[in-house]
Amino acid sequence: MRVIAGSRRGARLVAPRGRSVRPTSDRVREAVFSILGPLHGLSVLDLFAGSGALAIEALSRGAFSATLVDSSAAAIAAIRRNLGSLDLEADVCRAPALHFLERARAARAQYDLVFLDPPYRHASALGGRLSTALGPVLAPDCRVIAESDRRAPLELVLPLLDERRYGDTLIRIHGP
Repeated sequence: MRVIAGSRRGARLVAPRGRSVRPTSDRVREAVFSILGPLHGLSVLDLFAGSGALAIEALSRGAFSATLVDSSAAAIAAIRRNLGSLDLEADVCRAPALHFLERARAARAQYDLVFLDPPYRHASALGGRLSTALGPVLAPDCRVIAESDRRAPLELVLPLLDERRYGDTLIRIHGP
């Protein structure tokens, strides 16, 4: 796994070990970022961050800030290692996604770009709760990128702007 483009192009990333981790492939990341276009100045939230590859790609491409959230200690260690090796700064938080969103709402945090890549086995059950919890932290022109298995999609109650399939991976881009 590597950074596709931007200031850290070509840099290798480590992923946490384990069967529950499924990093977004380079091919899918490249396609998503081509769709998104310029990211300069955006505030990014990466929930279920895993290795942090999505937020790191956004930072490499000019995002202003990133917050990476995962409940796994192994994922948080991999994220910190990746950020450190690339000399990037970001907020890193070990917490379940819904708990983090409650705290972000209370702090009146706002994000311009949100990545959601929950474990495929939980994605279909999370849609409603994530939709409700995300609402208060979405900036007016926010885009939410949801990755899931096409057979058990993450169904968000947010306007759908675009949908793409890459093998068994389904990418949905939502607006606020």
